[in-house]
Amino acid sequence: MAGTPDSSGEVVITPVSGKADRTAFVDYAYRINAGDPAWVPPLRMEAIELVTPGKNPFFEHADVQLFLARRGGRIVGRISAHIDRLAVAMDPAQGMGPGTGNWGLLEAEDQAAAHALIARAEAWLREKGMTRVLAPISMSIWEEPGQLVRGFEQSPTVMMGHQSKRYPAYIEAMGYTPAKSLLTYELDISKEFPPLIQRIVASGEKNPRIRIRGVDKSRFDAEAKLILDILNDAWSDNWGFVPFTDTEIAYAGKKFKPIVREDLIMVAEYDGEPVAFMMTLPDLNEVLKHMGGSLFPFNWAKLLLWLRNPRVRTMRVPLMGVRKRLQASRLASQLAFMMIEYIRRNSVTRYGSTRGEIGWILDDNQGMVAIADAIDSKVNKEYVIYGKGL
Repeated sequence: MAGTPDSSGEVVITPVSGKADRTAFVDYAYRINAGDPAWVPPLRMEAIELVTPGKNPFFEHADVQLFLARRGGRIVGRISAHIDRLAVAMDPAQGMGPGTGNWGLLEAEDQAAAHALIARAEAWLREKGMTRVLAPISMSIWEEPGQLVRGFEQSPTVMMGHQSKRYPAYIEAMGYTPAKSLLTYELDISKEFPPLIQRIVASGEKNPRIRIRGVDKSRFDAEAKLILDILNDAWSDNWGFVPFTDTEIAYAGKKFKPIVREDLIMVAEYDGEPVAFMMTLPDLNEVLKHMGGSLFPFNWAKLLLWLRNPRVRTMRVPLMGVRKRLQASRLASQLAFMMIEYIRRNSVTRYGSTRGEIGWILDDNQGMVAIADAIDSKVNKEYVIYGKGL
């Protein structure tokens, strides 16, 4: 951010009400992050959609209040406070549960503004009967959960968050302690996987009961529904899990469709039954980073050209899942390695990619951590979800 922040004067927190406030809430992120070379400006229309009732289906099952911080009439920060009713209904053993609220989308000029915003979000949650907070979550657990604590120098890949390195200290000074770490792993996909993994893949290719296939975009809605069905089953016992609604499935499908490639999303079938999937997306952020959040006047043409033939350095695996009954089995690992290898080959030969990123992965998800380790990937980013009693 240009200039030196003026931390003197009272910080006044006001709730966002109306279109002008909502626009100011979104615009502030572009101003505060303008000097961060790693930050990727999201498309402004998508940033506004994220916080607009009737646009983002998260609002169908969540109570949300946005806040702005001002000092001397000038905006110096923002935050969202929200209660996801689906999350509140989950088993407390899975992280969320009754009495758990969240805040997110934190941006602040300095510690005083950050603390005033967090305190106001906590007060709002307390007023709504919440007794505990997990944060930051911006806004659904499926969107951009966690505060970045490692990997600030790297730009985020598509659908991953990026926040200032100042914020962890601000959050912890308010009495928050880490509740869960989310990891992303990077690897050089131009190299073949270790010999053991190659043997596992070759063995699976000889097994007539296994079939690995790409998705069929001509049956996009059916394929999306299948993948989300496997996901909801595979992740249902995971920490922080909140099921997708039908509306969210349709919404996610609409957003993903332009960057979905049939040869980058794999479905594994066993005895003819779809039992696992792996979703890989070209890193759209590589092209968005230089657009400043706008498609006009000519960025729309650049984006359209890129979407027709994406050539990217990085491919991201945001989601994968194996049906619960097969988890912790050798078959589950074999299917995962086969899907990863097929996607790796396609990424290199068809899209010119050299780097992969897998995540996020819960730090205590032993199965996924073992798979990441087996293919020689290394942790490149860590996000922390903090907890605090109210």
